[in-house]
Amino acid sequence: MACPFFMPAERFTGIAWQHRARLPLGDGWKGHCTAPGHESFAPDDDHLTQFCNLGYARHCNCLPSARVADAVRFCVSRDREQLITLLYVCEANHRPQEHGTLEYEPASHRWRSSHNDTRIQRMAECYLESYLERRSNSTPEHSAQ
Repeated sequence: MACPFFMPAERFTGIAWQHRARLPLGDGWKGHCTAPGHESFAPDDDHLTQFCNLGYARHCNCLPSARVADAVRFCVSRDREQLITLLYVCEANHRPQEHGTLEYEPASHRWRSSHNDTRIQRMAECYLESYLERRSNSTPEHSAQ
């Protein structure tokens, strides 16, 4: 579950995360804050580690008290040759507030359906990038017949 105000930009390789693939976006990410009054704030490594990449950051000074969500979750619900379907859930107080599906066409490298919030869409892109990288690393190039 990533912070809903986090705008990831690049992989966060400078820290040794335990179980990187289990992080909410499939890996650690650097980026900036989009919370009201903190737009373009570039969090330091500790802030990224404790708050941005994990969501439910109630002790983060950037997090507004009035917000629709505390965290965003993603998962792949279907992975077919022509289409990958991601599920997303925006949570507040550990309860779903918004949910839906996003669809990606691997062959054309385009989103068939995307999220209208650019932050959530960018998080979905990061999650998908991490997922596709893990999938390609674990799938043999030639499957047994």
